[in-house]
Parts: sequence; structure tokens; C-alpha cells
Amino acid sequence: LVMVFYGSNGKSNPVFMENKVEHQAKNQIIYDICLPSNLGMLYKVRFGLESLEKRIPQLPLCRFKMQNTSTLDTFSFTINKTLPLSLEGDRWIEIPIEWPLKEALSVVTYHLTVFSRNILSEKNLVHMTACIYGTYGDTGDRTLLWSLKNVQQGDKNESFLVTMNAVELGELDKVVLLISSKTDCKVDIKKLHLKEAVKEHPIYVFEVNEAFAMGANKPEIQREIPVSFVMRGEKQKNDRDYHLYKEGSQTRNLTEYTIKVYTGDLRGAGTDANVHITLFGNEDKSELFQLSQSLEHQDPFERGKVDTFKIKTKKLGSLHSIEIGHDGKGFASGWFLEKVEITDASRNSVYCFNCNRWLAEDESDGRTVVQLHPQLLDF
Repeated sequence: LVMVFYGSNGKSNPVFMENKVEHQAKNQIIYDICLPSNLGMLYKVRFGLESLEKRIPQLPLCRFKMQNTSTLDTFSFTINKTLPLSLEGDRWIEIPIEWPLKEALSVVTYHLTVFSRNILSEKNLVHMTACIYGTYGDTGDRTLLWSLKNVQQGDKNESFLVTMNAVELGELDKVVLLISSKTDCKVDIKKLHLKEAVKEHPIYVFEVNEAFAMGANKPEIQREIPVSFVMRGEKQKNDRDYHLYKEGSQTRNLTEYTIKVYTGDLRGAGTDANVHITLFGNEDKSELFQLSQSLEHQDPFERGKVDTFKIKTKKLGSLHSIEIGHDGKGFASGWFLEKVEITDASRNSVYCFNCNRWLAEDESDGRTVVQLHPQLLDF
């Protein structure tokens, strides 16, 4: 059994469990493992089997329980699945981790459609996996050619559908393909379409347009394919009315801002609520950003601490205000915000937004969201 743990600051190496058994009772095995402290707050775990041979003994998994031995925070999840899920399907199980007062991500079924010219005729000779990357991590390597659905063949083109379950990935970024064969052959892949199974849109399009030549004496081929564009459907009746957003080119026009948030050094000043921010400039305003991935601390917005965040958004121009606040969730959600400093490296500008007040329903005017105006500092 292999596990991979994902945290707010990255993921662990594969943790192989065969040599880590500390206690074993009927229907229960307890492992003691040490994970890197710089993983941050854990949010998902992936289970799989090390062996990919066809003759694998089945491993029924009923329940997963995990406890931080330092804080005693405990998480448990009912699985009731057997590994491998199928010799002809997905061999991995992913579960979201929900800690006290922290909202968990959801499990999503993804549909990956592969458009090719000849892969179906070569599928018994080729081994191909895909790893999908997004805002919230990756899926790990998932086998594509075991079980093909919705197969469509034409004179020159063909396509097939692959289904995989994973903890939600957020905005998708890239796909890494691994292709190999024990005999000489060639597969011609045109593109990949990827979307959530329950949604018609968005559809992420990954243009490949490459013929891969493989053989027994040739190394495994790896290709990293960034998203080409995203189809986001309006409520039109056919594909001709879809808007194509060329996100690859849009990304190059984004501006990065470094945001430092100073929590006051007062009793009860910290908060576990969800903090958000919107930036306003003389050219445009940003979307609303959730500030959850602090570069310094696993648990942001604690008393007397400074948390740094990086965001990318469209060109805003000179900043004239921000709106910052929280949703009031969690125990004692009130927050004393001292100030916010924002650096726009593209303009050599640093803005300081002083606040020095409580954002709490039970303090002063009861507001949890405020609009602040800056003092421009030297870069």
C-alpha cells in the first residue's frame, strides 16, 4: 500500500506502508509515520498499490483515520472500497481531509477525452498515463488505456473517454503524459479535452498534435502539455456560440501582487475565519481572492503574526483602495487587523493600508469587511 499526502505547501514523497506497521489487530492496522513539517495544512491523501501486475490480491479498505500526535487533531473517513478498484480502471483512491474548523474539498469525477488518429488500433501495445495538475495539486499518474468508453471512430480521427475520480483540482493548468511500448509502434495524438463529469463547461483543451514513436529499446516518453484554451459555454444552443477564452495568452498579461497581512498583537486578535481581499486600481478592479495559502504559516492570521500571499490578476494600474474582511465562520472569528502592505513589482510600488481596528460582529460597529485607502511607500 502506498500513500501520498498533500498539504498547503506541497506534497509528500510516496509513503510505502509495508515496513511501517507498528500495531496490528483484527481488521485494523496502525502506522506511525513522519511527514515533512513544511507540507503545511494537509488537505488530501491518495491510496494506491505499488504493484501494477495483473495478479494482485484484493485489499478491502473500510475506514481511514489520522491523528496529529502533537495537536491531537483527528480526521476520519469511511472508504468502503477495494483496491485495485478494477484491473481495467482507475487504481487510485483519493479522499479529502477535513480538520476541525477547516472546510474540506470535494471529490470530483473528471472526464478526459483523448482525440487521436490511430491509438485505438495500438492500445494493446502501448502503456499511457496522464497526470493532471491544477490549483489544488495533481491526480498522480492515471492509466488511460485500460478501459475505454464512448469510443468514436471516423476515417481519419477517433476519440475515447476516460473517467477518473480525484479530489477537486480547481483551475486546471497542465497535463503530463507518459507513453511507452515494449514493441515498435507509433501513436498520433491530436488533443485532450478535460472537464468535470457533472458540468458541461468549462472544457479545458490541451493541444498535442504530435506523433510519438516508441520501441522496446527506447526510453519512456514524457510530454508536459499546458492548457491551450478553455471553452466556457454561454446559454446558446450549439457549439458555434461558445466563447473561447485564450487563457494561455491572458496569463502572460497578469500582474503579480505580494500581499503582507499584519494581525494585531492583542488578546483574541487572531481568527480562523476565511479572509478575502479585493484590489481596486485606477484602471480596473480585481476579482475577490481568498487568502488561505500563507507563505510563512500553516495556520494564518494568528495573534502578532505577519502572513504573506501572492496573487495574480489583470492589470489594475495604481491602487487606490482595497476591500478586506472575513466570513465570520468558526469559533471567536473576530479579527484585529493592523495593516496590509501590497507590493506591485511591475510598477516599483509599495502601498500601505492602515486599519488598526477589529473586524468583528461583537466589536464597535460590527463590521467584518472594510474598505481601506493607501499610503504609497518607497519601493
